[in-house]
Amino acid sequence: MTSLIRLSLKPCSAAGPSALLALAFCLLPPARAAAVPASMVEASGPHFLLSGRLDTRDPRGPVLVWQGSQASIDFEGASLALDFDRALGQNFFDVSVDQQVWVAAVPPGGPTRLSCPLPLSAGRHHLSLQKRDEASAGSVQFLGIEVAGGARTWRPASPAHPLAMEFYGDSITAGACDEDGASDQWEDRSTHNALKSYAALTADAFGADSRNISVSGIGVVKGWDTVIESQVWNRLYPREDSPSADLSLWRPDIVLVNLGDNDAGFTEAHKLGFPSAFTAKYIELIQGIRGAYPHADIVLLMGGMETGFRSAPLNEAWSRAVKELESGDPRIHHYVFQHWSTLHPRVADHRILANELVAWLGRQPFMQRAGRPEM
Repeated sequence: MTSLIRLSLKPCSAAGPSALLALAFCLLPPARAAAVPASMVEASGPHFLLSGRLDTRDPRGPVLVWQGSQASIDFEGASLALDFDRALGQNFFDVSVDQQVWVAAVPPGGPTRLSCPLPLSAGRHHLSLQKRDEASAGSVQFLGIEVAGGARTWRPASPAHPLAMEFYGDSITAGACDEDGASDQWEDRSTHNALKSYAALTADAFGADSRNISVSGIGVVKGWDTVIESQVWNRLYPREDSPSADLSLWRPDIVLVNLGDNDAGFTEAHKLGFPSAFTAKYIELIQGIRGAYPHADIVLLMGGMETGFRSAPLNEAWSRAVKELESGDPRIHHYVFQHWSTLHPRVADHRILANELVAWLGRQPFMQRAGRPEM
């Protein structure tokens, strides 16, 4: 069974051995964490396996931006620390060592060294760290790990993924608030876990390599964010002034797009009419994605929250766009979620959404093309 230790940089209040262990590592001076001289293994070196849309322009190490971005390595020894720098905003990671999971928080600024609180033996271990919270919450440079002096490291074998899936969306797809309680909150992003979103669960069901390029509040024409989707979908960061991503480095077999809730929610909240340009801008966006990925199947999704489910203007405008897109491109498809929630979907909701989507995808002829698993 996977064990879990949560490490928070705010005061630890939970009782029990795990909480006390986490608190001990919060309070220990970082320089005293290792009892023996440590060896630095750089994240930019050959022993790390990296995954995600990363900013690799700095040779010291990649900047982990988008939710689900991952770094993994095999190492030996009973000592481990993780080194970061240039942290902006909030950054939370699932750090897994031999299926023990530590939820690590990287404070803003840097450089930062986090000592691993998980119990380690002297043997060989597998380390994986995955970014939980979304790109708009924060980003951080990963410099690498420190292990016991003389300890060996190995590059893990690359997983044999049968296909690649890329998800574009808003807070629903990003997994915002999915581990919150009775109300949505945005102050502590440790409970916004993209690794439990319907996107991650769907990709896992097919054993797919995946990317989650989603931004809370974003719209096609209008949204709660300061940018719209056409300005950021192909960027390294969720900003209009961000460098463009090199989309030739990784090409998805299937692109899934779930957008429109914020166009409806924002305009309704501000007593504005639904954007008349939505259909045209949505078509333009999908055609831009098609230009980047000429051989991918594109699935247009709608729903997951009450706004999208109940908004007649959104559904009418989206349906017009879907009809026009599908009429001119046989590799564009659509699916409307039946399940929806009033608050942001919790993990239980994401499981339902993923089950719906997995079942629908499994029935589609395009999923049975060469190299894709038959469900």
